[in-house]
Amino acid sequence: MAQNIYDDPGFFAGYSQLPRQVRGLVGAPEWPAIRAMLPDVAGKRVVDLGCGFGWAARWMREQGATGVLGIDLSQNMIARAKEMTQDLAIAYEIADLETLDLPGGAFDLAYSALAFHYIRDFDRLARMLHRALRPESHLVFTIEHPVYMAAAHPRWGADQDGRKAWPVNRYFIEGERRTEWYVQAVLKYHRTIGTTLNALISAGFTLRHIEEFAPTPEQIAAMPELADELERPMMLLVSAQR
Repeated sequence: MAQNIYDDPGFFAGYSQLPRQVRGLVGAPEWPAIRAMLPDVAGKRVVDLGCGFGWAARWMREQGATGVLGIDLSQNMIARAKEMTQDLAIAYEIADLETLDLPGGAFDLAYSALAFHYIRDFDRLARMLHRALRPESHLVFTIEHPVYMAAAHPRWGADQDGRKAWPVNRYFIEGERRTEWYVQAVLKYHRTIGTTLNALISAGFTLRHIEEFAPTPEQIAAMPELADELERPMMLLVSAQR
């Protein structure tokens, strides 16, 4: 079973104050890049894996999706998503992505934002999603970039010139990473870029677009703290097709 850190009261209190949770998709700087990778969802059946507060699920319906299934391990997340949703075509379920088994050929789009790096067995998940998607359907997801999460102690330091530096040690040593984020010992699973993409290929997917998110000059002008994201990639964005 995946670690359910989002039902920890201390973690959830801090997480709920993030701009992307207070403002929704517009509070996520990577959202314009993700949106550009998404297929037309009008008339499509969508599954949102690690749906959180349901921001993406509601957006999908606004774009014409016929129905959305939002799945999350956290009772807190699902409860908040239900409170914020008044749409009978959106359903939410509590389920563990480590063991989730969706019906075959049930969806036209599988979407996930910043959830798959919590999954130990990504190969199994990729194979299951391939079965659950109809032919020509899409999988679009974001994860923490492997460069961002590889180090045992991922935090800013400084090089000999005083410039910000991010550690990239232990990159090829895949597996568990435990970090501090609101609480101690948040469990994630590090995989190299090659391992992640090859798992999709082995499952039968065709890669369509890969992007390492970096903020635009306009975003940095509006939020100067985003300039740090030019020093190292924080997110990997992936679009694949069945």
